This record gives sequence, C-alpha cells and structure tokens, in this order.
Amino acid sequence: MKIRSVSFNNRRKVFEVRVGRRLLPFPYSQADPAPSPRHAVESAGVDSDIGREAFCYQLASGTKGHVHVEQVLEYNKDPSYVRDQLLYRLTLDAQRQVARSPLAKRELIRRLGTSAAQFYRLLDQTNYRKSVDQMLALLQVLGCNVDLVVRQRGAA
Repeated sequence: MKIRSVSFNNRRKVFEVRVGRRLLPFPYSQADPAPSPRHAVESAGVDSDIGREAFCYQLASGTKGHVHVEQVLEYNKDPSYVRDQLLYRLTLDAQRQVARSPLAKRELIRRLGTSAAQFYRLLDQTNYRKSVDQMLALLQVLGCNVDLVVRQRGAA
C-alpha cells in the first residue's frame, strides 16, 4: 500500500495519513522517536525513496523519524491488513507441513485437484491473491486441523 499524503497536528498529537481513499490517524505516542510538547513535529512528508510506503518527520530538536505504512495499518486494525497477516501465517505453516509431509508434491496437487502452478502460488508467502479457503483446503490435505479462535481484544 502506498501513502498518498501525511499531515501532522501538534494540538491533537496525531499524524493524519492518507492511504488510498482513507484518512487514518497515527498517534505520536506510537512513533519512535515520540514527539513531545518540548520537541513538537516541525515537518512531515511521504518518503518517496522507499516507494511511498513510509513517511518521515522531523522534530523541533532536529531528530528525524520514520513510520512505515504497515505500522499505521496495524494500529488502525485495517481489515485487509489483518487478512493478509492471517494468510501469511497460514502460508508459513503450510510450507512447514509440506516439508514434513511424507506425501509427494504431485500427490498433494492431485488431492487438491489443482495445477502445479496453483499449488506453488499457494506456498508463496508474498502472494496475497489467494483465499483463506484455499489455504484451509491445503492444510486439510496435509492432515492438519485448523482452529480459528475469536476473542475480545486485550484478552489473553
């Protein structure tokens, strides 16, 4: 995801980050180094050197900081970011299970009823175009039980 613009509000102590069409808040307390009343933010801008995936800011003390777009999305509990993180963890688990499995990859492909190319796309942790359903089917073929646990935020 790309950051389109960033602004700061020293009175509210928050960065306002435009990602796509949404304006997401990111409080100063989550930034490192954290701005303070004595060292307020003087400037902030999108960092084009890393593909507009972060923004940088400068404090009155001259200290500079960077915030990546993933930090902003994680703080705001963005649903697409949470989904991508779930897919990433499921993919890593599937990779470990494929490595441990006594079944040949061709047999796994046959049991899934898919092509070899699709099978390898499922095992690619950078591919976020796959579905959770496909990952669950792969893990089922590998003989794994997957339990999703839903709990209140802040609960252990």
